[in-house]
Amino acid sequence: MKTRLIALTLLTATTVTTHSAAQAVTVPVRPDPSTMPAGEFVTWGYADEKLRPPQKLSRIVAIAAGFHYNLALDNEGIVTAWGRNDKGQCVVPDGLSNVVAIAARASHSLALKNNGTVVAWGGNEFGGIVLGTATVPDGLSDVVAIAAGAFHNLALKRDGTVTGWGWEEIDARIIPVGLSGVVAIAAGNKHSLALKNDGTVVAWGEYGQTTVPTGLSGVTAIAAGSWHSLALKSDGTVVVWEGKNQFGENTVPTGLRDVVAIAAGEYFSLALKSDGTVVAWGRDNTGQCRIPDGLSGIIAISAGTIHGLAITQAGRLKDKEEMPDLHGEDADH
Repeated sequence: MKTRLIALTLLTATTVTTHSAAQAVTVPVRPDPSTMPAGEFVTWGYADEKLRPPQKLSRIVAIAAGFHYNLALDNEGIVTAWGRNDKGQCVVPDGLSNVVAIAARASHSLALKNNGTVVAWGGNEFGGIVLGTATVPDGLSDVVAIAAGAFHNLALKRDGTVTGWGWEEIDARIIPVGLSGVVAIAAGNKHSLALKNDGTVVAWGEYGQTTVPTGLSGVTAIAAGSWHSLALKSDGTVVVWEGKNQFGENTVPTGLRDVVAIAAGEYFSLALKSDGTVVAWGRDNTGQCRIPDGLSGIIAISAGTIHGLAITQAGRLKDKEEMPDLHGEDADH
């Protein structure tokens, strides 16, 4: 089967659903949840009972990891949110439906609807400063992908252009002049990434994350961590750049190949391989890099600040009840 890239940029992560090796990117289209592979929810890392999924959560096609909270999208276009809710980030707007993509960050959430419009909710302030992250620019339409940063948001339009909004002090929200031909986006704490249809990457914002490695090409997917950036190449290898590398987040595991999806958290990264297994590296203070033993059949990944998420093929968790870190006990409903 062909690779299915779903341009969802999450907390500091890109969630991708796939079935085979990474292939060249194409002009983006809004995903259709009813046709996307559905599975069961898995989480590991930060040991907070609130991060366990709600009852009867099933048929999940997309996930988004925020700061101590999660979003899930089912194959009927309905969003479920749970976990930390101090800013209303888990209060899904009444009547929200027909959602095709989701994004989560520190304290605000985004949803892309099948008509190309965006809905935002949750925290709109930081330290008394109005960020504007939980609002949507007037007239924003024809969107095919969304990205939530710590202080800003990005929206990719069907024509390959990008719209940014959020805190006025953040350069990451200001789109480079002339940027076009974009097929995927990612947002970190204070930097942004765009993947172009020629396989090159454009970065902008603050600190050193704006410097893309010389000669980087053949890229099929991108992910923005809090301070570091990832690119997945068409040959199934991963490139990481910038960041402080305090915890090895910039050091790709030796021999890592056959990767089909990537995700970046605060100081750690995840890679989904073509065989359905996940590899993690970087900071591991809460177990975010400790992939549960035997975890396989994975079809999507996401990285929160200090926890990991995955969707596993339906039925896989039934055979792994001995794995306490797999929170799929409600998957049969």
